[in-house]
Amino acid sequence: MSREAFVANLENNGEYQQILNGEPQTCGIRSGRVYLGPCETCGQHSTNAHEEMLVFLSGHGEALIGQENKHHEVCKGKVLYIPPNTLHDIRNSGQEPLVYIYCVAPILSKSEESK
Repeated sequence: MSREAFVANLENNGEYQQILNGEPQTCGIRSGRVYLGPCETCGQHSTNAHEEMLVFLSGHGEALIGQENKHHEVCKGKVLYIPPNTLHDIRNSGQEPLVYIYCVAPILSKSEESK
């Protein structure tokens, strides 16, 4: 199946926005824009067999990573990488909206990488 390049517009509102949907739109990557108000979280979840990258566009918050909830400060201009099979949550610790783009991609086995 062939796929073509395209441009997606980011909405400028306080709602979740899906950007990439995975197959058949892409080869597997999914992404979206997340908007968290003050004290909101995205909810703890696992990356499972995916790796994830978050690009922070505005606000201030913290990433809680792993079973031990290790804290990482996040804010505008920061990028967070989350490896496969990792529990995580993002919390807005500021007074302004925390807005970020997430990109989630399935991990490939060594045999898939060599194709």
